[in-house]
Amino acid sequence: MEKVTIKELQSQDEITQAFSVMNQLRTHLDENSYLKLVTEAMEKDMYRLFALYDQDEVVAVIGFKPMITLYYGRFVWVCDLVTSESERSNGHGEKLLSFVHEWAKENGYENVALSSGLKRTEAHRFYEEKMNYDKVSYVFKTALE
Repeated sequence: MEKVTIKELQSQDEITQAFSVMNQLRTHLDENSYLKLVTEAMEKDMYRLFALYDQDEVVAVIGFKPMITLYYGRFVWVCDLVTSESERSNGHGEKLLSFVHEWAKENGYENVALSSGLKRTEAHRFYEEKMNYDKVSYVFKTALE
């Protein structure tokens, strides 16, 4: 039996098990707000959450949602991708992102897109050099009062 598996997280317990890894990327969330946001996104926005397990331990997580826009057409937006700090450079991120590529193809989506924080230069190198992503735009945001 292969020691590395990818599984969709659907129950509250499964989603909660991934929090310690997701929290390394989404440090502003506590476990309760994380669980509420994931649950709402799944219910209202077609958000899917998958974990990569190594020896039954969550070591990497990816969250994505299928979308349709005039700019990208039918595509999958990767909302979250993180590998546990102690497990980085072991190919887990590549496995999860490749999994999403296959999922997108099998479900009739033409592209996969994501954004990455400006200071995450190691992640940028991974996306551009290892995963062959192109830098196509900047993402802008504003907080509403």
